[in-house]
Amino acid sequence: MLAHREQGPAGAVRGTLLCVHGYPESSYMWRHLLPAAAAAGWRAVAPDLAGYGDSPPDPPATWTRHIEALDAFHRALDLGPCVLVLHDWGGLIGLRWAHDRPEVARALVLANTGFFPDGRWHGLADAMRTPGVGEDLVENMTEEGFAGMLRAVSPQFDAAAIAEYWKAFATPEHRRGQLELYRSGEFAELEPYDLARFDVPALVLWGAQDIFAPVSGAHRFARELPQARLEVLEEAGHFVFDEAPEWSTASVLRFLGELELLVA
Repeated sequence: MLAHREQGPAGAVRGTLLCVHGYPESSYMWRHLLPAAAAAGWRAVAPDLAGYGDSPPDPPATWTRHIEALDAFHRALDLGPCVLVLHDWGGLIGLRWAHDRPEVARALVLANTGFFPDGRWHGLADAMRTPGVGEDLVENMTEEGFAGMLRAVSPQFDAAAIAEYWKAFATPEHRRGQLELYRSGEFAELEPYDLARFDVPALVLWGAQDIFAPVSGAHRFARELPQARLEVLEEAGHFVFDEAPEWSTASVLRFLGELELLVA
């Protein structure tokens, strides 16, 4: 089973959050949200996808394989209906899974991700998808270079976060898994998927300065999801839960409070 972090309330459980991280992060990205959600009465669970954080690689590290692993994780922990909190690749994985398992999503929180069949890969993704170029990128990455790359995008990354996310480069197998993920699918595969089927409360959180998933995607989610609310932080970029933990956590907790009123 996937390694994971979990926190829960001392008393009655109001519901479950299932938080799925993106690239190149791990469950560590939810370190502020998990205890806050638990304090508010929620069971909060966050897996490390295979090859990230403390989960070992489980090749082939394809998009489909990650979806299968998330499904197995959900069943193993008997999580039932959840509020899905999804970021980056976590959105591409989690939304495909939940679209095919409509009973699992009680509500959605989407942050700096995508799920559009006409989507385009950003520059780093294009590099990783290109034979030879991708191999050079991941095989020659050093921890110092990795830290510089993350801090160039988001200066708020501290040494502890960089050390946690560097685990994705721990072995050659970990590094190959990154290429397998980026090369394993096309946006066109999302043609059969319909966001309108997610007729549940949804919160779309976004950093306006995102250079990987532009804020136009946030507005598109807000239009296409039947019950979506959009919150954008102008000062933040792609890694909004690392860059603005107080704002993002407060937004999610406020949404959870409103969700309780809706289902009461």
